[in-house]
Amino acid sequence: MGQFMPPQAAADADRLAALDAYGILGTGPGAEFDGIVLLARTLCAAPTALISFVADDCQWFKARSGFGPTHTPLSQSVCAHALRQSSLLIIPDMTADPRTSRNTLVTGQEGLRFYAGAPLRTSDGYALGTLCILDTVPRPDGLTQEQAEGLRLLALQVMALLELRREMTAAKAEVVSLREKLAGSFPAFLSSRIADRNS
Repeated sequence: MGQFMPPQAAADADRLAALDAYGILGTGPGAEFDGIVLLARTLCAAPTALISFVADDCQWFKARSGFGPTHTPLSQSVCAHALRQSSLLIIPDMTADPRTSRNTLVTGQEGLRFYAGAPLRTSDGYALGTLCILDTVPRPDGLTQEQAEGLRLLALQVMALLELRREMTAAKAEVVSLREKLAGSFPAFLSSRIADRNS
């Protein structure tokens, strides 16, 4: 049995640069992201839901419900297959799909069988990862229309949170920079005022 390899989309340099620009990898838990995976899990009646970002060497989970690890190797990434999807990637039975049948999360004790993932796509079109749900039993009928639409909308909410977080980070950096400039210019201003008074 050959080793499962993720699609080339995962290694795209422009996509990885877009992911890096958000500064999200390795950050701590966030209640707002945790709430989204709980909603996705409830909406789709699934035992597992994840916000997954596909990096150059692993897939990392910003939020997870019903899944222990904080990250997995790319060789286990089902989400990498969703990067080129314009909409949801739905795999009704992962044992029957050549993209996932050899994945160790399918063949191992986790026994994953069903996957549905909505790409987390930037305004420039780069897919950073997915909001996904997983089940340990196949779902021949996939998701209902309401579940599919709900998952797409929740993925958009994840991206809205990422954009807000990036804007807030940039604003904080600008405030720090301004304070440093003011702190640096004040001694010169003070010296100038003293000199004026002594002249």
